[in-house]
Amino acid sequence: MTTLLHLMSALALLVWGTHIVRTDVLRVYGAQLRRILSTSITRRWMAFAAGLGVTSLVQSSNATAVIVCSFVAQGLVGLTPALAIMLGADVGTALMTGVLSFDLSWVSPLLIFGGVLVYLSRRHTSIGRLGRAVIGLGLILLALELIGAATRPMMHTAGIKVLFSTLTGDVLLDALIGALFAMLTYSSLAAVLLAA
Repeated sequence: MTTLLHLMSALALLVWGTHIVRTDVLRVYGAQLRRILSTSITRRWMAFAAGLGVTSLVQSSNATAVIVCSFVAQGLVGLTPALAIMLGADVGTALMTGVLSFDLSWVSPLLIFGGVLVYLSRRHTSIGRLGRAVIGLGLILLALELIGAATRPMMHTAGIKVLFSTLTGDVLLDALIGALFAMLTYSSLAAVLLAA
């Protein structure tokens, strides 16, 4: 029971860290990111690059999707550039998953400590909000370390091995479980990192 509680708290920390990064980066650079997305529609590769860059910065393809959907609804962006932006957003999530899957446990304390110093000294400025985003990134890395520690004992039990072996047999069931988890956590990045 304690292992499950540790896993759930680490997952909550992962979702919270992702939320902090997304909201604070959007607060500081929201207008600029919207401008980048709206002006990148002239060429498909530019739209793809804009989606990739914005998602890598914000740590959320969902936030990119919300912005792009609002542009499409207002008639500012056509369907083809919007799809290119979303493809770039998905690639951005995949790249961030690759980066965050390395052993970066030594970086987490540095990011949290540095972010707290910046945030406390400049709380009501854009720099302070970026400090909070750095704290969120440190929390993401810390949560990944805690998830690894919490799941180590679980991986050696026979029941878990049977459960995961049944999940890999049906592609539709696997996709449904992944989509459900991504919707519950409001983060496809968190779902992919947990699976990794």
